[in-house]
Amino acid sequence: MSIFRSVLPRVARSNGFRCFSTGVPSDSIAELNKEMESIFGESPSPSPLGSSPPQQPARPAYEAEDSQPVLTHTDSSGQAKMVDVSPKEDSKRVAIASCRVLLGQKVFNLVASNEIAKGDVLTVAKIAGITGAKQTSNLIPLCHNINLSHVRVDLTLNEEDSSVVIEGEATTSGKTGVEMEAMTAVTIAGLTVYDMCKAASKDICITDVCLQHKSGGKSGSWSRN
Repeated sequence: MSIFRSVLPRVARSNGFRCFSTGVPSDSIAELNKEMESIFGESPSPSPLGSSPPQQPARPAYEAEDSQPVLTHTDSSGQAKMVDVSPKEDSKRVAIASCRVLLGQKVFNLVASNEIAKGDVLTVAKIAGITGAKQTSNLIPLCHNINLSHVRVDLTLNEEDSSVVIEGEATTSGKTGVEMEAMTAVTIAGLTVYDMCKAASKDICITDVCLQHKSGGKSGSWSRN
């Protein structure tokens, strides 16, 4: 500490570190700096502006951007709710959905030749799909009761994978979309195919239920790539 006492009156700062310029040899200055740091701690790193910049609070990982979509069927407390569509304007809305029913070769041949014991599989499933679309609000709790202006359900036999390809379309002029009606149409039609054919095989699989296209409303048109 003798060096410390001899040069303490002429302490200066340079580049953020405690430095001494008294003519004392550089090795003595280095030794004194170490003593000072052992007492007062290391000096903070210098800032370009001469002071440390304020720290920005970390942004929560769960904070959503304004452009991110949000769920509309929950209220501020997270409880389920039915969306109020009364402020929306009426517009023509169309939705197209599809699914595939994998029959297997044996059942496919029976359906193609109309030899299923319960009757005409494709016709019955078509009617079931149309009826299902009209019952969507009774099946899906938070769906609105929509006045449908048109429902189309088409079933096509596909020999390549021994399947039935089902496409459904729903149309309305109103305040909310008909995506669920189109998807319900193809799903009910697919379930009907299964019911008509289950005596011949339990291995039938309903797959690839999805929306293919929608138009109308605030969000405009969308199509699956």
